[in-house]
Amino acid sequence: MKFVSSVYIGVAIHQDAERSIVSIKRINVGPRMSQAVVHGNTVYLSGQVATEKAGGSVTDQTTEILQQIDTLLAAAGTDKTKILSAGVFIADIGTFADMNAVWDSWVSPGNTPCRTTIETKLAAAKYAIEISIIAAV
Repeated sequence: MKFVSSVYIGVAIHQDAERSIVSIKRINVGPRMSQAVVHGNTVYLSGQVATEKAGGSVTDQTTEILQQIDTLLAAAGTDKTKILSAGVFIADIGTFADMNAVWDSWVSPGNTPCRTTIETKLAAAKYAIEISIIAAV
């Protein structure tokens, strides 16, 4: 017995040529990007930056961003226990411990995601940190 299957951009093609279309839901759609996109059982969050605390400490900005992430995950029908991967972009690696202190108090114990942290120049000098998330729904 031979089984053949492949997946191509949300369309599963089975041996009998049946197709299963996976829906796409966009959250907080703007002219340039959506804040989150749900595709099948996965949600992709755009890089989140602080708005109210922009220009403030990395601690304050991280706190605000993680609140935004909680809100977007809830809108997608999931929560931080289902985060698969996080990308952390930090303007000054010298503030890494401060960011980690906030992250560690927020992240769900036993459900820590894969995470990458990169020191980089961000879109504006007022941003100390940007975080992007991929989570299961």
